[in-house]
Amino acid sequence: MGKAANAAPKSGPAISKDDSYLQSVVPKRIALFESIKAQQLSCRQSIAGDPIKYSSALFSYTCPITHSLTHTLLITLPDGTVKEGKKWESTPFDIAKELSKSLASNALISQVNGALWDMSRPLEGDCELKLFTFDSDEGRDTFWHSSAHILGQSLEMTYGCKLCIGPCTTRGEGFYYDAFYGELGLNEDHFDQIALGAKKAVAEKQPFERIEVSKEQALEMFSDNKFKIEIIEDLPGDKTITVYRCGPLVDLCRGPHIPNTSFAKAFTCLKASSAYWRGDKDRESLQRVYGISYPDQKRLKEHIAFLEEAKNPGSCFFLPHGSRICNKLLEFMRNQYWKRGYEEVWTPNMFNMQLWETSGHAANYKENMFVFEVRHDRCS
Repeated sequence: MGKAANAAPKSGPAISKDDSYLQSVVPKRIALFESIKAQQLSCRQSIAGDPIKYSSALFSYTCPITHSLTHTLLITLPDGTVKEGKKWESTPFDIAKELSKSLASNALISQVNGALWDMSRPLEGDCELKLFTFDSDEGRDTFWHSSAHILGQSLEMTYGCKLCIGPCTTRGEGFYYDAFYGELGLNEDHFDQIALGAKKAVAEKQPFERIEVSKEQALEMFSDNKFKIEIIEDLPGDKTITVYRCGPLVDLCRGPHIPNTSFAKAFTCLKASSAYWRGDKDRESLQRVYGISYPDQKRLKEHIAFLEEAKNPGSCFFLPHGSRICNKLLEFMRNQYWKRGYEEVWTPNMFNMQLWETSGHAANYKENMFVFEVRHDRCS
């Protein structure tokens, strides 16, 4: 029988979410966020306008908003250029526009006096300024951290889960978000739904907006999420707490972030796994979704191709200097064996996979094992 000409597309798994949770929590957080943002904007506008320069001497000033003594540098931009702006009004994005349209379009994050700084955040005094694009470590890490928020927004709005933490990965290749879903377990079948929510956020060009809150305000804002409450309660009393918003997502976060969600034009989920809250096996079981994103589809496709190639590992060849290092390490390990009362045994370099299946290793580690066929038998 021939294939139907208009076959319906494969649908994803049924979505189960707590709509009542979303309907009560999301509007409340947004209302609190916007109220605090309006107050802080009014405060900035009342003190904005004092001329500031980017130049090269040390001095101190008292920040009118935080009331804390801050030491800044009055130095030039990296190329020696000196620019003028307005205190509590000019932003790194304004400076980028003065330098070039291309830089203004591609700059993701800035550095002010050594601290990473949002492109839209007003400058508070004379400072040293650097700008970073995706081609820098600072730009990539910020890009992937912001992409974690896009992922978190999709997860929260799609499943009504309670978000926990969402950083860029320590190995520097992407990001993840941990969340609590109750009994729901995520797998690859959910990825299309998650990516659809992320694509929506990207298309809406949602700005990343920042506010500073007191501990009491933070506790009120996230009162419906016990995981965020635990994080907030563990913060030192004098710690500056920041909250970011992009679209419907209001999240506890130290930042900084890229200007808006539209920069993450290429986005995909990589894998899902379980994780314990704060790495404690006696605590709640969470679902972790890993993702990767790039400014364009070309780089995303190249990365996916690289991951596919990495699934077929090769063997290591040691050159003369590498052999010396390896032998020294082996000598050190053997000495430690004897000192600590161990004996040394040698095993074959590979076994038939049936042995690993019997021992239970294959069930737990097969995806990280080098498996190949020898005369129709699988070996590792």
